Amino acid sequence: MAATDESLPFIPVRFAVLAVSDTRSLEDDRSGRTLAERIEGAGHVLAERAIVPDDVEEIRTIVSCWIDDDGIDAIITTGGTGFTGRDVTPEAIEPLFEKRMDGFSAVFHRLSYDKIGTSTVQSRATAGVANATFIFVIPGSPGACKDAWDGIIQVQFDYRSRPCNFVEIMPRLDEHLKRGKLKA
Repeated sequence: MAATDESLPFIPVRFAVLAVSDTRSLEDDRSGRTLAERIEGAGHVLAERAIVPDDVEEIRTIVSCWIDDDGIDAIITTGGTGFTGRDVTPEAIEPLFEKRMDGFSAVFHRLSYDKIGTSTVQSRATAGVANATFIFVIPGSPGACKDAWDGIIQVQFDYRSRPCNFVEIMPRLDEHLKRGKLKA
């Protein structure tokens, strides 16, 4: 089971939060606000926060910009993970992944199942890494945001978490870019 090594320093990480919704604004976006409050409450930095409609190109454009921004280490999107015609967040973001994080979806659904039962199958939560940036795609309810942050993301972005965490591997995420091409 995970533990916290209090002898290690806390290292703040820079997060961006994107709410995907056709009906919300930043002022009434409870899910984005929930994530922003939890990020800052944990001692991390909220580097960016935005809201876009359920549109593949708009979602992909802002996430791509954030992936290229050296001031952002991790991106969390909320909304657009269901099955309706307007739910397109996974389609917008998954093509950007260099590496998928299948374990995130598995653990998220496990946590969600304990709270909402089999209704968790209606979410297409996903995660991955692109350009040394972690990306999490979670449902648009405040409850799902709390579950994802409290149960997974917060723990993995605490350098003191043991046996391992994302913060300790962040410096090595782009090592393939530093090595150059292999010689045959």
